[in-house]
Amino acid sequence: MLPEDVFYMARCLQLARLGLGLTAPNPMVGAVVVHNNRIIGEGWHRACGGPHAEVHAIATVREQYLLKESTLYCTMEPCNHHGKTPPCTELILASGIPRVVIGQTDPNTEVAGGGAQHLINRGVEVISGVLEDECLSLNKRFNTFHTQKRPYIILKWAQTRDGFVDAERDPASGVKPAWITNESCRRLVHKWRTEEQAILAGSRTILLDNPQLNVRAWSGRNPVRITIDRTTRITGENPEKPAGSATTGFKFLDRSVPTLVFTTAEKPLGPYLQFIRIDPDQPVWPQVLDKLYQRDIQSVLVEGGPTLLKSLIDKGLWDEARVFIGAGWFGHGVKAPELPSSPTHTKKVGNSNLLLFRNRLSRSDSHLMAPPSEIHPDDKPEAPGS
Repeated sequence: MLPEDVFYMARCLQLARLGLGLTAPNPMVGAVVVHNNRIIGEGWHRACGGPHAEVHAIATVREQYLLKESTLYCTMEPCNHHGKTPPCTELILASGIPRVVIGQTDPNTEVAGGGAQHLINRGVEVISGVLEDECLSLNKRFNTFHTQKRPYIILKWAQTRDGFVDAERDPASGVKPAWITNESCRRLVHKWRTEEQAILAGSRTILLDNPQLNVRAWSGRNPVRITIDRTTRITGENPEKPAGSATTGFKFLDRSVPTLVFTTAEKPLGPYLQFIRIDPDQPVWPQVLDKLYQRDIQSVLVEGGPTLLKSLIDKGLWDEARVFIGAGWFGHGVKAPELPSSPTHTKKVGNSNLLLFRNRLSRSDSHLMAPPSEIHPDDKPEAPGS
């Protein structure tokens, strides 16, 4: 591995990260064109359905004749199939680029080595595996989705120093949750929401807190909202539902954001509120994750209660967990779930310590993953369009 190949691939990674939260279900990809140790073109994939990173990079080269003497670097293997855009391999060949350096092979079975091999067969020198670990980490969501046939699952919760997530509350009481973290932590969580395709909370969390589960403290796209409501406690059919919990009262069901409700009842589909039936006689999580996979949802941020979180932890169905340890002390209440591992990173955010955990058994190359994106407590959201 040549030092200059590492240097330029590192630049590709920087460019690729600009697509965080914008490219799914496509991967984040960065590309640069180098001629005589000088970058003459750069690009990154900006949105699904738009031009790929290689297309942007080649298009920015002013003196196109230099392409025949240049090297193209890209974090992921160029595609070799017709999707929403033409194959990048054909553009590379038409440009006459003689050398291509790749970070990781595309795990998508439609590519899976075919792009690199097609270039080799046409006489292009192809170098693979440069900063491969970093490239795998960059696209942990995309890689997990294609190798495990399920979304990448991120657990998130906040707990006190003595290990409680909430006081004991009844849904009918109307008692609001006690804040464990502060506004700085809240902004960071909303930033995380813009980076994932979906957010999931349990029906009890919706009954207790009536959350919106959208993005308000940051600038970016709202994730698809998901809940599991097996006994129709929040969808207006359970006669034992808490007083005052009519369907129209739940912000989760307000149709302002695409929303999926997994339930055992037969219900009609709508454009922004879809009810997806699950078999009550079968395990729930395999059904939910399979249906999310069928909908091309590659990542889910789980902001549920301890029962829901524990069910995922016990089944090993998680890839990382982000846990805020606040400064408060409850003494008693609802205990936080426990993880079968030690944190890999810690960070001070606002009034809390943020702990990052990785599931070593999830087969998603979790030991290679970088910490999640962070903000300084005094950072402000970016203006829309900036």
